[in-house]
Amino acid sequence: MAHQIGESLKRLRREQKKTLKQIAEKTGLSISFLSQVERLKSSVTIESLTKIAESLNVSPTYFFNDHDQPKSVIRRKTPNDQVDFQQSRFSYQSLAGDIPNPDFEPMLVTVLPNQEQVHTFTHNGQEFIYVLSGVLTVMYEEEEVDLTPGDSFHVESSKPHNWYNRTDDVVKMVYVRSHSFE
Repeated sequence: MAHQIGESLKRLRREQKKTLKQIAEKTGLSISFLSQVERLKSSVTIESLTKIAESLNVSPTYFFNDHDQPKSVIRRKTPNDQVDFQQSRFSYQSLAGDIPNPDFEPMLVTVLPNQEQVHTFTHNGQEFIYVLSGVLTVMYEEEEVDLTPGDSFHVESSKPHNWYNRTDDVVKMVYVRSHSFE
C-alpha cells in the first residue's frame, strides 16, 4: 500500500506541476516527510493522507486505486487485498469502485491494539464509522466515547475529531468519508 501511495503522490504532484514545498505549505507537513512518503521511506496516516489529498484536490481513495487497470463499478476481492501494517497502526482497504473523485469513499479499516490517545483534527466533508468488531474510541470535540460492534459515528469533519484503539484486541470497521473540494 505504501508503494502505491508514494508513487501516486509523486505522479499526481508532478502532473499538477506542484512542488513538495507547495504541498508542505498547504498541508502543514514537512517537505522531508512528503519526500520520504514519495520515496517509500515512510508510511502515512489517514490524517496526513487526507491533508495531502485535499491539497491536490482529489479523494484520498485516489492513492489506493490502480490507475493502470480498466475502470469498473464493481470491485472484487483480489489477492492484493492483504493487510500490511508495516510502520502504521492501521490499514485501509478501499471498497470503492473506480469513479474518479467520488463524493464519498467507503473503506474497510483494521486498527491494531494498544494505541495511545491521538489528537483531534479537522478536514472537509463528513465521516461515518460502523464498528464490525472490537472497541473503537472516538473523540469528537471535547467528548470521548467507546463504540462496540453495531455502533456507528457520523460527524461533520469540520469539527475536531479522531479515533483510536486503546484495547488489547484488533478493531475492524467500515469507514465512509465524504468530500467537498474547495
